[in-house]
Amino acid sequence: MILIQNKPVDEDQLIKQFSQNGIELQIVNTLLKSEVKYQYDSVEQLIFEINLRKEIINASYNLHKSGMDFEVFRESRCNPDFWNRTDEGGFILKDGVKPSDAINDIFTNGRKYGTECATAMIIVYYKALLSVYKDDKFNKLFPRIQLMNWHYVDRLLKEVGYMDKPQDYLPGDRRYFINPDVNPLTPEWQGENVIDLSNGNYYGHGIGIEKAAIIIRELNNARIKDANKTAYLIDSVGRPNFKKLFELSR
Repeated sequence: MILIQNKPVDEDQLIKQFSQNGIELQIVNTLLKSEVKYQYDSVEQLIFEINLRKEIINASYNLHKSGMDFEVFRESRCNPDFWNRTDEGGFILKDGVKPSDAINDIFTNGRKYGTECATAMIIVYYKALLSVYKDDKFNKLFPRIQLMNWHYVDRLLKEVGYMDKPQDYLPGDRRYFINPDVNPLTPEWQGENVIDLSNGNYYGHGIGIEKAAIIIRELNNARIKDANKTAYLIDSVGRPNFKKLFELSR
């Protein structure tokens, strides 16, 4: 159920705003059919979340197509025209570089980059927000970007580093496949951060766009000898604070 200032949304009017075959309508229908009361201050706030979720999905597909490699931190790399690589293996925005240009470069020159799956998730969020905010606002909100899994997440995106158990799973959610019996010699396979692309598809950097069964199979291939626990998709999600990000868009 969707409530706008504690009143049920006009479902017909809301549905008319989206393409019948678009991911936005799929998100809306999940919210409408849910037993959970999803509260919004305005229709604009709701539409902002739907659009940002759509852009998270678009950014996932585009990062997958960019050619960015999977690398552990000790072997990570970036384009030195836009980023400085840290001793830890993360990337810091260079002085004098526009944040929007640096994020876009990852998607246009992906083969100059290599990092692991959590950092890829952060890159996806930045690209999605850039698509929603456009250059000027994005550059004002994120003037100093540092990319390295969840260790240096900007305060405006801090919520994406945490996972909670929801009552509904929505396209654009961050999910996690855990590999409890991972081989200690390959700790990079201890799990896979993914974006829910809808219809049973997930994007995970290094594995690509796959169904859950394929991701689990890949993780299981990196288990310790005589392992008896399979990898699995945990029942929690990570989500940005959509309402806070909407207020910043205004």
